[in-house]
Amino acid sequence: MLRFEKTVHAVAERVNWIAAAMLILMMLLTTGDVVLRFFRRPIPGTYEMIGLIGSAVIACALGYTSLTKGHIAVDLAVRKVSMKKQMVIEAVNALIASVLFAVTAWQGVLYGITLVRTGEVSLTIKIPIFPFAFSLAAGCALLCLVLLSQLLRALRLYRDITDR
Repeated sequence: MLRFEKTVHAVAERVNWIAAAMLILMMLLTTGDVVLRFFRRPIPGTYEMIGLIGSAVIACALGYTSLTKGHIAVDLAVRKVSMKKQMVIEAVNALIASVLFAVTAWQGVLYGITLVRTGEVSLTIKIPIFPFAFSLAAGCALLCLVLLSQLLRALRLYRDITDR
């Protein structure tokens, strides 16, 4: 189990670096467009590219953000219960969320396949949209694996607490 967790964590961290690189690309693209607008030569399709790249940035950051507990969480009630109950709540939450994101990843792949078949492209610069649908599906699949590793961790901690 620990090997699975370490592998998932390493992949999530590396994919997060891809998100960071794409975010830098978005900043450079926006800056370039603003500067070129000053010379009346804007970059065509910047708005489209920023939106599409932004979706990939979010997808790539999902797993690492969950891994580092970077999402907003309201745990006022959870902190007041015993550690054993906290582990049960964490395990149930991770299980439900992993099923949700597994279904989301699956549907994302099906949608990506549909986009490939139909040849859907962006309106202004005609960029194929399917790679971005697949990146969202991959990000959700990675998040599903991160959640499963958190489920295993919660179950292991529950077992350790119960064995005492």
